[in-house]
Formats: sequence, C-alpha cells, structure tokens
Amino acid sequence: MPLTDRETKVLNEIQEWERNLLNYEANDFQITYEKYLDRSFSLLPEKVQRQFFAVIDSWLFHLHSMIQGSQLQMDAKDRILSSGRIFQKGLEKIEDLKQLDIEQLHYLAEQQISRHRLYSFAQGGLAGTGGALLLGTDIPAMAVINLRAVQLIAMTYGVEVNTPYEMMTSLKVFHTATLPPRIQKAGWSSLMDELAGNREHYFYEGKEEIIDITWLEQPVQQLVKALVITLFRKKVIQGIPLISMAIGAGANYQLTRKVTDIAHKYYQIRYLKEKEEFFV
Repeated sequence: MPLTDRETKVLNEIQEWERNLLNYEANDFQITYEKYLDRSFSLLPEKVQRQFFAVIDSWLFHLHSMIQGSQLQMDAKDRILSSGRIFQKGLEKIEDLKQLDIEQLHYLAEQQISRHRLYSFAQGGLAGTGGALLLGTDIPAMAVINLRAVQLIAMTYGVEVNTPYEMMTSLKVFHTATLPPRIQKAGWSSLMDELAGNREHYFYEGKEEIIDITWLEQPVQQLVKALVITLFRKKVIQGIPLISMAIGAGANYQLTRKVTDIAHKYYQIRYLKEKEEFFV
C-alpha cells in the first residue's frame, strides 16, 4: 500500500521546506557576527572550551533523562495514547500510534505543540517582569519546555525516547532546531543522513558530542533578551512592565515555535519514510 495522496502532499511540503533551508544564504551581517563570536570564544584556552561544551552536553543528557522519567511525562504519554484511542481502539503502547494515519497524528501532535508554545509564552511573560529569580531560571525553564515538546512529538509519531539511540536523536533534533538558519541546514542534513541509514539500533553509534561553537548564538540571544528585559522593566503601564513582558513572551514563543516546527517535520518525514519503505 503506497502513501496516500494526503501523505504524499505532506512529504512534498516538507521536502520543499528542506530545499529552501538547504539553499539559505547568510547575509554579510550574519557572517560577520559569526566570525566575531568564533574569534571571541577562541580567546579561551582550548581545554576550557572543551570543558564548557562537555558541561552543557552533560547537563542536556541529564535533563533529558529527568524529563523522560518524570511522572509528568508518564502522564502525558498516557494522555497521548488515550487521545489516539479516539481514532483507533486497542492502542496499547507508543509504537502502536504508527497505525494511525498522518492527519490523525498531525492532530495529536498539534495538541502538544500548541500547549508548549503557550507554556513558553507564559514563561517569557513571567521572566519579562524582571524579577531576578524568574529571569535567572528562564534558560533552564525554556530548555525543559522545549526538550519535553520534542519528546512528546516523537511519542506522538510512535517513537519511544527511552533508548540511547532515540535519546541522542531527540537531542540532535533539539540542537538542530536551536541553531541559526545558516548553520541549521548542516544539522538537518546530518539528521537526514542518519535517517537514510539503519535505524534499528538500541545504542547510538555516532558522534555523542552535541554542543559545539556553532550553537553559541542561542545562549547569547538569551542573554541579550535578559539585558533588554532588564532595561525595560522599569517602564511600567499601570504598574505592570508590559513592554519587558511582551519582549520575554514573544522571544520565548518564537524559540518554541522554531523547535516544535523542526521536531514536527523531522518525525513526520520519519513516519512517512518508514511507512513508504515498509510497503515497498
């Protein structure tokens, strides 16, 4: 049974988006900015650079495991399965969700996507009040929200993220989604190369280091956001710092929008290619 017309249309839409991404050309400002960041970071001793990236990698691995094993995530998994049973009774485990068609899975994924975009919007608004505690916890909170969103999108498309291979894959999806577009295409190409290979693995056999110097723009953007919020927090309207709250909410929403868009496309194309290969 080949792909349906709707599935073929979705696949073509993703491939068109992919072509646009791979053809993206950075402008002079972006190239200059990248060189400045690289040159600034290269002033640090190489040992310090390696330690810095290793700490972030380790933090992401542990954070991913904590989220994946939390009761909150277990409850979310049960809700996804319960929602899936609306379309097809008898779904017992996450892998069974692959029996649903693309429209049904898209509907289930959009529920998770819209919910986590709302979480990010609210988190950004709270951080935008300028409170030291809320502003200081904004980066960890956004990491939790976005990693959790990637995990739930994966589960919606029938992929359990509790094996080393799937954990690394979801972390690479998260990493790719948080890169600037001019570098994002390399991350996406790497994901597609792995997708073209044999995915029947339990252990991950590729490069386990995720974070490198190309990712630095994301934390720099978060620090710039925090600085702008601090500058505008005293501009209040009826006692509420609406401008800084709008900046925080908008920036966080856009980040989660980018992460969920990439994650959704990745697990959609994975579902479609697996289905296409299965019926060849």
